[in-house]
Amino acid sequence: MSDKDSRMPDAIELPTFSLQVKRSGEVLRKSASDQIEDYTKRFKSVKSLHDDLIAGLLVSNFSTKNARDTALEFFGSEKVNFAAVDGTEYSRLLFDLAIFFGGAYASRGTLEFSEPPKVAYAETFQREERGLSGCVPIYVNEVPQVDQTLLNFKDHAEASSVRPLTNEAIINNATVANFMMTFSEIFLAYRIASDPKENVRILLLDRSLSNTQTSLTYDTSRRKLWKTNGAIHGFDVDGVEVDDNDMAYGRHRFVNPSLGLPPRRGDYIRYSTLYLLEEEGPMKLEAICTKLGIAERDRRERVSRYLKKSVKEGYLREKGGVYELEERYRSSWQRLRRLVETIGARLFESGSENPLLIARKDGPRWISTQDLAFLTLYCLYMLIEECWKRSILLLGITKDTTATDFKNHLIPVCVNEGLWDCSLSQEELGRVPNTDRMLLQYVSLSNHEKLRVPWSLVEYDSAFQMIVPDFEGRKGYVSGAIRNKIIPEKLFVKTYVQLSEARFDPKLRSNVLFIDRLAYPDFDMASRHSFKHSYGGADEPVDIVLFKNKEGPNPIQNLVMVALKTMTSDNIPEAFGHNKPLFIADKVAKWHCSEFKKIIDSTGDWIMSSKRLRDFVFYMSTFRERRKQIESARRETV
Repeated sequence: MSDKDSRMPDAIELPTFSLQVKRSGEVLRKSASDQIEDYTKRFKSVKSLHDDLIAGLLVSNFSTKNARDTALEFFGSEKVNFAAVDGTEYSRLLFDLAIFFGGAYASRGTLEFSEPPKVAYAETFQREERGLSGCVPIYVNEVPQVDQTLLNFKDHAEASSVRPLTNEAIINNATVANFMMTFSEIFLAYRIASDPKENVRILLLDRSLSNTQTSLTYDTSRRKLWKTNGAIHGFDVDGVEVDDNDMAYGRHRFVNPSLGLPPRRGDYIRYSTLYLLEEEGPMKLEAICTKLGIAERDRRERVSRYLKKSVKEGYLREKGGVYELEERYRSSWQRLRRLVETIGARLFESGSENPLLIARKDGPRWISTQDLAFLTLYCLYMLIEECWKRSILLLGITKDTTATDFKNHLIPVCVNEGLWDCSLSQEELGRVPNTDRMLLQYVSLSNHEKLRVPWSLVEYDSAFQMIVPDFEGRKGYVSGAIRNKIIPEKLFVKTYVQLSEARFDPKLRSNVLFIDRLAYPDFDMASRHSFKHSYGGADEPVDIVLFKNKEGPNPIQNLVMVALKTMTSDNIPEAFGHNKPLFIADKVAKWHCSEFKKIIDSTGDWIMSSKRLRDFVFYMSTFRERRKQIESARRETV
């Protein structure tokens, strides 16, 4: 070995603190500049896209007279009650306890579809407010038993040895409060919708309806964990314990024959057959297929396979070719409804010491985040049932979204099918702004002289989140974005809207909002388009809701836009272009959350000052908490 090779490398001189700060600033400035320049280049392609395509898809001429006529047809009255629901959440460590808080609160009022429309808000709000909240204290070492996101599911449910499980890591990564908040929002909305005294006909939620349903369906998809990782499996409801089949029975319980729901395709066929037999009674295969509108041989064979599978799983019994729902599962949905109401009342309305810990025959069990996802999903379907039954307009409003299905899914599919004309290639479309919201925001800004506010994009089926052009390029066919699966169509309809502009500067416009609503057969079934989808060895129809251009009549969209514009307020700068009822509900939720934080702080002070308890505080506190207390005391004495 040479002397040169044997020499030790020179010591690396570490940069000084000032050099580190300077370097960080330069990296941040350059990265931000590059991102802005990239977006500027992307926006250039949008100018031609507006005139080429989007101009024919933006509706801006809304009629208050037509809105009144639609209100009379839909609600039976031109003056209706409305409610807006928003939620809040909070998590904190208090000594060795993890405290989780989640709640939802509603603002209310009346909307009159006159000319001009009028809105009034409840003046006795503080005395008659509607709200739900739950507080759950859990020893921090027991949180992984409740929060499924802190578990490793590769082999079996166990605390992950990879993810850090310090007290701070647990409270920072726990999702218990978020699941509680989501459940409280949907549960409160259901309570309001089902209360005849409230007589609410317009219900607004501060979340995407379609995304919530899709997310909850995914959160409840690990069937092998239903029994081991929760408490609702085996929970006694009116003398009958909830089992796997009950839990699966309610995961797709959005039944509306007029809309063809659940869809008569793919994996949803088994639920369509079960719900049909629940409603109609015993039937043969031929009668089932006829009732479901399934005539093709390969699709009938799939129905037959699912029927035989359901017999094997215990859902059905078969005799002489006649299929009948087992007696136990005729009451499955009512049992699940009762389950939701029982645990919802326990979590948000009872004085139980720990509402997530429930007693069962085999001992106490924690209600997990998996359970909360099931309960929220069932409750969402209960809410949908009430809205269809009572003709309640159910709307979800989302302020910020990263959705790209309009740009990346809807436009390519409609252009390939010849429904829309667009000279831009898919590669050129890929260069436009990253999200649909930013794309439409810039379209509005750059065309402010000819595009009036308020405006709305034509409504289209929320199933386009998972619909992409056919993998084989066939005309009239589409494919599923993930594993070739497509979520249910004709359940929710979505759009983007912009509601306000500044009086002194028409270029200054409010943010584009993402709106989705429940579909209604009397208004949405007339605007359908059918595609074919090759899935599981069969070609099946996918009948989606699509309003193809701004010229086509859409009474519900006109009604929604007149209502949303009436519910805006130019007097509140932070609510510019947003929904005032949801803004009020948000303020109430934040106030309740701040009050809850004070309760936690005062509880901590009480423990610290209690002679009986303070001897143990030193051992209950973490090192970080003790250091924080000492440093705080030192600052106060300086």
